[in-house]
Amino acid sequence: MDQQFVLHDVVEMKKPHPCGENRWQIIRLGMDIRIKCLGCSHSVMLPRKEFTKKLKRILESNN
Repeated sequence: MDQQFVLHDVVEMKKPHPCGENRWQIIRLGMDIRIKCLGCSHSVMLPRKEFTKKLKRILESNN
């Protein structure tokens, strides 16, 4: 998967969050990527490799 994502993009992950929402906003980029659930505002930090593996698609891009 060779998708380009930037800060504040809204993405859809393969598995939904326990709150039921499947939309996440990227709030930090680097070696690790922090994403925030748009349903309950919980944030999760994932290594970039794990994030790209779990990413389904980019819903809203800020390019």
